[in-house]
Amino acid sequence: MAHESFEDKATAEIMNREFVNIKVDREERPDVDRVYMTFVQATTGGGGWPMSVWLTPQLEPFVGGTYFPPEDRYGQPAFRRVLQRIGEAWKNDHEKISKQGANIVEALREAAREETAAGEIDASILEETYPQFARTFDAHEGGFGRAPKFPRPVTLNFLTRFHARNPDSDSGQHALEMVLLTLQKMAAGGIHDHLGGGFHRYSVDGHWHVPHFEKMLYDQAQLASAYLDAFQITGDADFAATARDILDYVRRDMTSPEGGFYSAEDADSPIITGEADPGYGKMAEGAFYVWTKREIDDALGDEAPIFSSQYGIEENGNVPAGADPHGELRGKNILIRGVASALGRARREALGATPKAFTVDKKDAESVQKSLAESRQKLFSIRSKRPRPHLDDKIIAAWNGLMISAFARGGQILDDTSYLKTATRAAEFVATQLYDESRKILFRSYREGRSEIEGFADDYAFFVHGLIDLYQASFEVRWLKFALELQRQMDAFFWDDKAGGYFGVTGRDNSILLRMKEENDSAEPAASSVAALNLARLAGIRNEPELLTRAKKTVNAFARQLMHFPSALPQMLVAVDFLETAPRQIVIAGDWGEERVQELLKEVQKHFLPHATILLADGAEGQDFLAEKNEAIRSMRPVNGKPAVYLCENFTCKAPVTEVKALRELL
Repeated sequence: MAHESFEDKATAEIMNREFVNIKVDREERPDVDRVYMTFVQATTGGGGWPMSVWLTPQLEPFVGGTYFPPEDRYGQPAFRRVLQRIGEAWKNDHEKISKQGANIVEALREAAREETAAGEIDASILEETYPQFARTFDAHEGGFGRAPKFPRPVTLNFLTRFHARNPDSDSGQHALEMVLLTLQKMAAGGIHDHLGGGFHRYSVDGHWHVPHFEKMLYDQAQLASAYLDAFQITGDADFAATARDILDYVRRDMTSPEGGFYSAEDADSPIITGEADPGYGKMAEGAFYVWTKREIDDALGDEAPIFSSQYGIEENGNVPAGADPHGELRGKNILIRGVASALGRARREALGATPKAFTVDKKDAESVQKSLAESRQKLFSIRSKRPRPHLDDKIIAAWNGLMISAFARGGQILDDTSYLKTATRAAEFVATQLYDESRKILFRSYREGRSEIEGFADDYAFFVHGLIDLYQASFEVRWLKFALELQRQMDAFFWDDKAGGYFGVTGRDNSILLRMKEENDSAEPAASSVAALNLARLAGIRNEPELLTRAKKTVNAFARQLMHFPSALPQMLVAVDFLETAPRQIVIAGDWGEERVQELLKEVQKHFLPHATILLADGAEGQDFLAEKNEAIRSMRPVNGKPAVYLCENFTCKAPVTEVKALRELL
């Protein structure tokens, strides 16, 4: 609509004459977006973006919708026609419309009050949820449901934890199979940027082949963590390589000089053509990422056949017409690894071609991989000279929290201190630029200076999540202290004293007409889902019963949703899984800088231990802080001068071990 309507002079004339026009960045103001999206969904039966809503001067909505075409089509009225009708209606009977808007808002408030119904949730909900995902799983291509396919890492988080509970059961094994196939297919597909790293937003088809080319920070963060989990579970180096690929992309292309992480890269960029070409200078979806067969051949020479075979390159492009309704990708190729494109397979079948006719020369695997790596680097260098998609350089506190978590975990699991340094720089940026120490307030975003928008519940929850992981990667106690401080502020600003759980907003801004709780873990997890796990983990670190109580109240606040449709809240179920498992502590006694301590830590990080809390008894400030709430930690010391590991359940510990082999057997 931006190009079709908002840039159209005739449309702009009507808008400026009849209305006060406000464009909202829903990433900066998710509170505004949530209120009016709720209205659109309630009154039209659907929702999505772009979203247009007409309000009274009191900000009460009375008409809303999503996409309006520039001309009458598809059974929808033209946007200009809608504008004129609403303008006329307001002039003729604005009192009636105002009353209607007030009534709608009151009805939405009542519905919001009825949304949350507390109850008791236990581990049985986990067994009830697994079949919901199993029924919608695509056993051929991975993922869940039909096209378009979204990554939705929160689903994978639940399934890996479900597997960890009963790894030898049929359901536990199938849960892991669903995760691994999904991650493998995504990594091979066009949704994955095989040259620059990272993942696009979603796939328009069911094969992960043709993506919507936008790249979002929150996807990179959550997918990096999912691939790290898969690497820990399987030991498969391909999962580690994909995690590195994501982290390296974010560090290279989405990190500010000060250390914060940018929000997104757009899907569109200028078409690369000659100046005489009618398409010259126009913007097109995916233009930065796609290739013609000739471009590949010219760039790679003798190595082109190997690369083309491995990445599905076709003479006339590999994008099915049904996945390219606007024809922007006609004749172009999206890189897809390890399998020929669906379009290419169909063509060859029609020609009666045999698989043998399309195999590469029989070089040994090592030389083929070397050739592919060199080809990728050549193409990456060529691509880097193209005009890039627009970079959304807002730095959002919530998404930075997710990315800090991914880099911190990457530093641990991949044994790469540079990733830990990246996580630390980002945390320091948020702490200094987005946190007001005097007022104890976290702010939402930064772009050429801090915005005046105070943080929402997800900003606090996601950043606390990142700080806990950063503490467990670095054992710098400052990050644990900061996490606890922010958790207290989140409790003060957003906690629902009556029903439990966290509202998305503080309620101090009277222009936000509804105060609601997010009850769906979608592209981003709900604030309450993340907070429930944060509280449980902090309780395991500090041994504070009140934190554990609040975690359970948070889960139980969503009992109605969980009992009715638990697969809508898979990240909340991760918290349930943690709470319904006996808390386990792994305490390493020794100086973090000691080589022997690092060897023990490396062994711990080889294992997927979603129910464990890893602590360091360093004989210094960190151990003293932990011991304030737990005397058992105070007595944990090296054994006979050697760093030791104490494995505990509810801080009841087994005899310490000092050798890696003995630790491996215990884990």
